[in-house]
Amino acid sequence: MTPRRHALTPEALEMMDTIARTGSFAAAARELGKVPSALTYSVRQLEEALDALLFDRRSRQAQLTPAGDELLREGRRLLQQIDTVANRVQRVANGWETELAIAVDNIVAPAALFDLIDAFFTLPSGVGDDTVATGQTASGHRGPPTRLKLLDEVMAGTWEALVTGQADLAIGVTLPGAAFEDIQTAVLGPLRMVMAVAPHHPLAREAAPLCSDTIARHRIVAIADSAKRHDPITVGVQAGQDVLTVPSVAAKLEAQLRGLGCGRLPENLVRRHAEAGRLVVLETEEPPREIELHYAWRRSAAQGRALGWWLSQLESVTTRRALMEQHAGLLL
Repeated sequence: MTPRRHALTPEALEMMDTIARTGSFAAAARELGKVPSALTYSVRQLEEALDALLFDRRSRQAQLTPAGDELLREGRRLLQQIDTVANRVQRVANGWETELAIAVDNIVAPAALFDLIDAFFTLPSGVGDDTVATGQTASGHRGPPTRLKLLDEVMAGTWEALVTGQADLAIGVTLPGAAFEDIQTAVLGPLRMVMAVAPHHPLAREAAPLCSDTIARHRIVAIADSAKRHDPITVGVQAGQDVLTVPSVAAKLEAQLRGLGCGRLPENLVRRHAEAGRLVVLETEEPPREIELHYAWRRSAAQGRALGWWLSQLESVTTRRALMEQHAGLLL
């Protein structure tokens, strides 16, 4: 260890912070429980190790030099990082994950998802004496110590995020044919998809029920699968059909509201737009498509408290139904 690194101890940084905050060596010495001469000696040792003058000796007050000001600024940042590391180690030891990554398929209702996130952030962490009933801590942290990371995925990309280790939990996945021993799944629920177009779209004037050949003559709006390694899933696009590819359900809805194409959307998302006259639900020879979505997570003997909380919420029928059905507010 170099002399400079040896000199930059948390105690030395705390000393610099106290001197600057109190405005004098004497006041800092009283706060730190030392005599002023001992504090002056410690500062001189630090200056010698860094080969830099930290305080202007010409001033009666503890006036920092530019070098001292830089050390104070960086020292405060380092002390905060040390505290952060110590706190996170304690929290992990207490059962909370440092981070929980959740891959969410774009088809899942965002309002219900953010209701869950809001509920998670109001949980008390149960760590330390500074936690109060609302989950707010004295340091300003709200909720458990686990950082949430949301991954916005589509179709095969949602499953891929889980199996490649990018996510700890995946919500809204369609299961592949092959099983994975280290992954557990549960049913989220069925999602009914209906064909819809804007009232001014040509298909709205066609006689019902529409056959696949009639639909194929018109542009379809499709959401791009976010998978990068796995084979992407393509649903509903017929051979030779013109395609407008968009990145999300919100973009697909907007495109169809503008009459830029046709396509299937969740019935719960379409319903209010149809009632308001912004979309027309088309009767087709092919019945409405129903897909079964799941949620999945990695098996672990040491499941963290954050993942445990999310899985307990997903066991609720009401929660699962909300995630499947609360699309109504999207783009209204």
